[in-house]
Amino acid sequence: MLLCCGEALIDMLPRQTTADEAAFAPYAGGAVFNTAIAAGRLGVKTGFFSGLSTDLFGEILTNTLAASNVDTTYAARSGRPTTLAFVKLVNGQATYAFYDENTAGRLLSIDDLPALPAEISTLFFGGISLVNDPAASAYAALQAREAPTRVTMIDPNIRPGFITDQAAYRARINAMVANADIIKISDEDLHWLEGAGDLTALARGLLARGPKLVFLTEGASGARAITATQNRFVAGQKVTVADTVGAGDTFNAGALAALNTANALTKTALQSLPDATLDAALSLGNRAAAITVSRPGANPPWTHEL
Repeated sequence: MLLCCGEALIDMLPRQTTADEAAFAPYAGGAVFNTAIAAGRLGVKTGFFSGLSTDLFGEILTNTLAASNVDTTYAARSGRPTTLAFVKLVNGQATYAFYDENTAGRLLSIDDLPALPAEISTLFFGGISLVNDPAASAYAALQAREAPTRVTMIDPNIRPGFITDQAAYRARINAMVANADIIKISDEDLHWLEGAGDLTALARGLLARGPKLVFLTEGASGARAITATQNRFVAGQKVTVADTVGAGDTFNAGALAALNTANALTKTALQSLPDATLDAALSLGNRAAAITVSRPGANPPWTHEL
């Protein structure tokens, strides 16, 4: 079983009413939430761990997860409010107003960490849930606790505008990278973390800290799977893009689904992955992401759509 650990929030997107009045419509979202949804739709047995509210918006999040076959048994539920992100569009460019103080997600603490059964083999972390305490430290503690015996994957999915304490954030991400077995990172995020330089060399620098596999996404051109001895590349599929919301999150789910099918999500298997297994992970990640970007919002595909 895959357990996705991180943020779930409501995107309040600008709309017009039938009376032509400005309004906002609620849509379930969040990077880790999107990966959980995508994995569930791709047939991976998936659970979700976060701080989920019992309020109206928390109910939307819970119902959306259930509709994509994602188990919320391990979520920490409270009466605190749900994080809201109001989106403003100006000439097609989005800006965000976040309402995250004292929310169910933000105030997740180490005391909320669940005991995990043996059936959970893999934990996924990432997104803005790794920015602000106490939740960020709680997720880091969960990964550190489980990394010795279970596969862990991290996608930093860096949003520099959300980071107020860059030193603390970098220290947290670096520690989680060292604990992880798999890293997914975009070319932009890799440069933000590691500076200028050849992307493959920078990715191998991450491997030197402990991980066994780096998935490096390079936008529309495609993605790479880099190990200590391998550098596999699969080109992206050409599609008409509606928007890129959820593209990387869906790639994560596709890659994990392919590794799961190959029985490769174990500490032993990740030590030595055949080229064909890496290519299959890249291919499914790219194919799933291509469908997501071809339609508005984060709407990952179901298996039958592939």
